[in-house]
Amino acid sequence: MSPDLSALKIDDHARQRRGSGWLKWFAVILGILVIGVGAFTAFARKSAAVEVVAAHTSSPGQAQASTILNASGYVTPRRRATVAAKITARVEQIYAEEGMHVKAGQVLAVLDQSDARVRLNSAIADRDSTQAQLDDLQVNLKNAEIELHRTQELQKSGVTTQEALDNARTTVNSYKARIAATQEAVAAAQSKIKVAQQDLDNCTVVAPFDGVVVSKDAQRGEMVSPISAGGGFTRTGIATVVDMNSNEIEVDVNENYIGRVYDHQPVMATLDAYPDWQIPSHVRTVIPTADRQKGTVKVRISFDKLDPRILPDMGVKVAFLEEAKPQDAKTQVKPAILLPKDAIHDSDGSTIVYLFHDGKAERRAVRTGGDRGDNTMIIAGLTDGDQVIVKGPADLHDGQSVAVKQ
Repeated sequence: MSPDLSALKIDDHARQRRGSGWLKWFAVILGILVIGVGAFTAFARKSAAVEVVAAHTSSPGQAQASTILNASGYVTPRRRATVAAKITARVEQIYAEEGMHVKAGQVLAVLDQSDARVRLNSAIADRDSTQAQLDDLQVNLKNAEIELHRTQELQKSGVTTQEALDNARTTVNSYKARIAATQEAVAAAQSKIKVAQQDLDNCTVVAPFDGVVVSKDAQRGEMVSPISAGGGFTRTGIATVVDMNSNEIEVDVNENYIGRVYDHQPVMATLDAYPDWQIPSHVRTVIPTADRQKGTVKVRISFDKLDPRILPDMGVKVAFLEEAKPQDAKTQVKPAILLPKDAIHDSDGSTIVYLFHDGKAERRAVRTGGDRGDNTMIIAGLTDGDQVIVKGPADLHDGQSVAVKQ
């Protein structure tokens, strides 16, 4: 009999069921790995610290002034000069350049000197010619005085006549008169020399005071004149010099509020170019006249300390301050804290800020007062020394990991 091998046969249904089981486990494991990697990535992103900018809070001093009036104006120098020539001439050399610091008396330009030098040489020649005539007359006068003395002696001896004596005396007096006239002519010639020398000196244009050249108004070869002559082809100025040490603020204050402004009043100035820089200043003077068309009064404000960043014609906003009166210890109110406006947020009708605490963003509700320039007063919710996040991402939330940007 042949052996029965049918018992060793594997059923096709059993074979397919075992293979599908391994595939199922492999798919489950792969899914778990994918989900785990995604969760880890999301957690890492969520827990990554975002960089923020934080600042410590501080309160103004007890005598800190409060704002009673705001105004805007421009930086204007008290000493600004457009240097021009006193004569009409062509520019021979120009040494002024924008931004150049100059001293009083420093040469800015030299004009054509040829005509002035010719006039000076002519005046000198006239003076020398007249002086030579004076020397000749003085020699003749000396000889005439000798003749007069001889005639006087002869007349005493009876040798010569009275007529001869009178003629000799007349000759002496004539020479003296001619010498006096010639001396006056020499003085006149000397004055002409001074005039010609002044014309020559006028060809050199110098700086009137220490300052900085802010505008170069003429070029070499152009005609300049103290008056507007020759149309658009003639310049009336050579360079504009500004004394940077005389920079101040000029503002127009509505006449309805001018009563709030007084001399030496403290002022806080903020340049439009540097909105985060507050410059202590004070009122120098209130111009005692009003502009009837604008209804304003001009006020000039001096900086307490000048800075090279303060430039003429810069826009500036000023806050007129009033010194706070000292308070008794019983009635003393805790001074407000100033924060940049960017550090304050609105959340569900509440005003909040975020503090940096142990690497986390901590939400803190605050109560605000009025604005002072680009800052807002915080009257409740913060204390001195709190580290407030003043700049961070728009989606910053409580408990988020943050790192202070160095």
